[in-house]
Amino acid sequence: MTLDDIKAAVDAGQTVHWANTGYVVHKDRLGQYLITYQPNGSCIGLTDREGHRLNGKEAEFFIARLKDGAENLGNQSRPVGQGRGVAPGRAGAFPLGRQL
Repeated sequence: MTLDDIKAAVDAGQTVHWANTGYVVHKDRLGQYLITYQPNGSCIGLTDREGHRLNGKEAEFFIARLKDGAENLGNQSRPVGQGRGVAPGRAGAFPLGRQL
């Protein structure tokens, strides 16, 4: 996928992966395209600082497929209880100042 293909797919709500399904490309609230390693939340920009060169090979990016082989056209929201600040099997994190 080219840089423009990746951005268009992310903007359309498709789930784009890099290298394997552990890495997901997304757009943050500042409009930056990032690659996040889902197991630990580590993240890198989709491109170099100038925004011209991908941090990965074009051939390594792909759109997630559903079990029946169709493309994932849904949004990228996380399953309930899987958002940031929620530990697996635990209630949501407390805001700073309210920690027990």
